[in-house]
Amino acid sequence: MSDNNLKKIIIEPVTRVEGHGKVSLLLDEQNNVKQARLHIVEFRGFERFIVGRPYWEVPVLVQRLCGICPVSHHLAAAKAMDIIAGVDELTPTAEKMRRLMHYGQMFQSHALHFFHLCSPDLLFGFDADPAIRNVIGVARKFPELAVQGVMMRKYGQEIIKATAGKKIHGTGAIPGGINKNLSIEERDFLLKDIDQMVEWSIGAVNIAKDYTLKNVDLAKSFGTFDSNHLGLVREDGAMDLYHGNLRAVDKDGNKIFDQVNYKNYLDYIAEEVKDWSYMKFPFIKSIGPENGWYRVGPLSRVNICDFIDTPLAEKERQEFMAITGGKPNHMTLAYHWTRMIETLHSIEKIKELLNDPDLQGTDLVKIGKRRGEAVGLIEAPRGTLFHHYKVDEHDQVTMANLIVSTTNNNTPMNTAVQKVAEEHLSGKPEITEGLLNHIEVAIRAYDPCLSCATHAMGKMPLIVSLFDHKGELVDKKVKE
Repeated sequence: MSDNNLKKIIIEPVTRVEGHGKVSLLLDEQNNVKQARLHIVEFRGFERFIVGRPYWEVPVLVQRLCGICPVSHHLAAAKAMDIIAGVDELTPTAEKMRRLMHYGQMFQSHALHFFHLCSPDLLFGFDADPAIRNVIGVARKFPELAVQGVMMRKYGQEIIKATAGKKIHGTGAIPGGINKNLSIEERDFLLKDIDQMVEWSIGAVNIAKDYTLKNVDLAKSFGTFDSNHLGLVREDGAMDLYHGNLRAVDKDGNKIFDQVNYKNYLDYIAEEVKDWSYMKFPFIKSIGPENGWYRVGPLSRVNICDFIDTPLAEKERQEFMAITGGKPNHMTLAYHWTRMIETLHSIEKIKELLNDPDLQGTDLVKIGKRRGEAVGLIEAPRGTLFHHYKVDEHDQVTMANLIVSTTNNNTPMNTAVQKVAEEHLSGKPEITEGLLNHIEVAIRAYDPCLSCATHAMGKMPLIVSLFDHKGELVDKKVKE
């Protein structure tokens, strides 16, 4: 059957995510899904904008990619510019201040996504009335939970302000180090609420865990598929969200590669381009584009690490991995559970760092011999983030290649969309908002940040049209 004989459904934009995207579905005469794709319809130009700029501007410049996870780009670029500046190891104060900034970013971003974006689906159900299936509905029915979400994100933002200078688009990290330490007053201000944040984080883990276990039959099938997983781990195999070496495992947990210095990422990772998306499609070279794609983010990081070096999060990790006997867990809805495990890990690390006197140190910056090329990697909230730059003798950037977290998850998100569409939309006689939301739930599990990869202007209403096999419009819905 040709595409001309298929019905087309367009979901545009995908809601409760960062940035703009759409989903296209092709159905046959019996309304069976033949194709489902997630399209990134914005265009990203940052890799070109950066060219010609002096290298010391890059950590501040690139974070304009996003207002939700600017710290991730700020630090990934700063790590690359450390190498350009000839610095292989930061001072203890600089290293720990950057880590504190990063854990603050992880904490606030994970809290934002869980409480504001995905909790309405978990608390009210995928088919609930959209008038209540939103953050306002959560605030009305679960006011204490809503307050916790707001206050947890606020706390993470305060960490960022204290380390980066301001909550959004700060300037704390510079090539070779940082430009401020943490004062005693800032430390004490942040420590006064730390125990409450730990308590709330434990509660958030329990919410995500209880939901998954109570709905385990749904979780086992909902957008779930076997896959490879990739991320950074410490030399001893521990989870390290700020720095480490690359590890990739297959669906059974066998290592595809391990402890790879990420400066050599091009020897292991390649990218495909497809004409229906502005996002690239990365894959593991040794396997090839058809089967070498992989997942990144909280689910993958928990799957690939040997342990977590904070006690509360490690206890939760062990309970999570016990479900699959220590092998990788491939449930897409389990992203929420692992995201909250990382939230707990982040607040434990924040507490540890706030009590470290190195944060009041005054040795902030190192200087070395200039180099011409560098790679910086970090585990952003949504997954592994690659920044690769070349700089000429005039200190100007001549090449920039960014593989953002959501780009790494491009094929997995499309696979999840296809599976959910086949399971929940195939054969249905009409469009319902609840059915379409099932597809969006699968996308939201990955916490995609579409604006990190692209950029758009203008109004984008939700328009869904259903055509019969003759191409005639049979149903249409518009949501401004």
